[in-house]
Amino acid sequence: MCRIESNKTRKRWAMGLKSAAFGGDRLEKLRNSGMVSRSRMKLWMIRATTSVLLWTCLVQLTALGESWGPRVLKGWPSCFSQESATAGGGGAVDAALDVKSSPELPTRVLPPKRVYKNNGYLMVSCNGGLNQMRAAICDMVAIARHLNVTLIVPELDKTSFWNDPSEFHDIFDVDHFITSLRDEVRILKEPPPRVKRRVELGMIYTMPPISWSDISYYQNQILPLIQKYKVVHLNRTDARLANNAQPMEVQKLRCRVNFSALRFTPQIEELGRKVIKILRQNGPFIVLHLRYEMDMLAFSGCTQGCNKEETEELTRMRYAYPWWKEKIINSDLKRKYGLCPLTPEETALTLRALDIDNNIQVYIAAGEIYGRERRMASLRAAYPNMVRKETLLEPSDLRFFQNYSSQMAALDYLVSLESDIFVPTYDGNMAKVVEGHRRYLGYKKTILLDRRLLVNLVDQYNTGSLTWDEFSTAVKDAHAERMGNPTKRSVILDRPKEEDYFYSNPWECLQTLDEDESLSSI
Repeated sequence: MCRIESNKTRKRWAMGLKSAAFGGDRLEKLRNSGMVSRSRMKLWMIRATTSVLLWTCLVQLTALGESWGPRVLKGWPSCFSQESATAGGGGAVDAALDVKSSPELPTRVLPPKRVYKNNGYLMVSCNGGLNQMRAAICDMVAIARHLNVTLIVPELDKTSFWNDPSEFHDIFDVDHFITSLRDEVRILKEPPPRVKRRVELGMIYTMPPISWSDISYYQNQILPLIQKYKVVHLNRTDARLANNAQPMEVQKLRCRVNFSALRFTPQIEELGRKVIKILRQNGPFIVLHLRYEMDMLAFSGCTQGCNKEETEELTRMRYAYPWWKEKIINSDLKRKYGLCPLTPEETALTLRALDIDNNIQVYIAAGEIYGRERRMASLRAAYPNMVRKETLLEPSDLRFFQNYSSQMAALDYLVSLESDIFVPTYDGNMAKVVEGHRRYLGYKKTILLDRRLLVNLVDQYNTGSLTWDEFSTAVKDAHAERMGNPTKRSVILDRPKEEDYFYSNPWECLQTLDEDESLSSI
């Protein structure tokens, strides 16, 4: 029995050893695998910590770059170009633009970004010609700022009479537009992906805002729609913000956009400087904004001096455009009330009566004059030094602009700002916006013609009722105080279309007006 028990004990002991050996091997494996896991864990933690540290350094360097980059990195080439920049307002674009430098231009320190809770997105489609759209863009920026929304770079009109396919970036320096206003409002070149998807699916609210509305209309009517739909698209923008009785910060921002943020592309600016240089080399010059083009005559119904065939052609054109609401027009009556652009013949008499030197260069800022040389003959006879951009520049200079009316109009705008005298023959959008811009530049001489008075005087002179001296004296007396002098806008309650346009005289932004008033009271 003892031997049997002893054998059993030995067997149990041997099995115990085997079990112990097996358990030891397992523990060793587990221990080894634990060591490997711990090693891997340590390696992973080292990598994660390193990544966090590198990311933190990158964020700090980016933040430093916004304030110190232009000074620290001055002269370093940028890794970004305008073509590679994506939607405006993004961190990468801002960082690139912050350090962008040029050997020719001084580095510009950008304003800090304004931080605000975004209430949604505002998309706008501008309508009209270049200067009507320019004023509308200024209004939309002020509205977006007031509502604390993100503005998408405005879409320009491509379906109007001018049929110009130009995009915003073809006319204006879009990066300058975005970055120069970033302390006021966030502007993006296109909607973010999720918002873009909503737009593609039609999940936005589209509407035309009411014309000449106060900023309170946008606060009370448009903002709730933006908050509800996330994106609101305003499909008309002409004259949608009132001229007067707006908060001072709104008026000043309209000016800032117009006079600073809306800069033309470098190509347009460079060509504009070239035209001005050519003109300056030959002495002083006036810019005559001769608004005697086919579209204006058809729209206004003014046919003074036109033959029967031309009158019929203009009438057909007016009926062809459904958005021109007035169809039956009495040309003689409109002219009598000063509602027609001056004809080239009337303009020649007016300039002579104002004693404008007949040897001065007269730059014609306009498209093709209706009737061409037949209608321009008397004006050219009175002022033989008549020029246009097409006659001053080589065809190769204009080859990229020739078929784009808004880009050509931008060139005329730049030349108009720099002229010794600016004379518009009709108070259209370009005439008004240039007038206001010249006031901002120091009340540069702008002759604001009183067309109602002038056509009456011209008729009296042509019929022999007035001698030349009498005619000339009357014209000069009538315009002595119409040279773009400091003044405040007229306000006509409930008739905003008849009062002075904000952009023709933004007196809230013209500091010299107060100075002139204080000096005149002494």
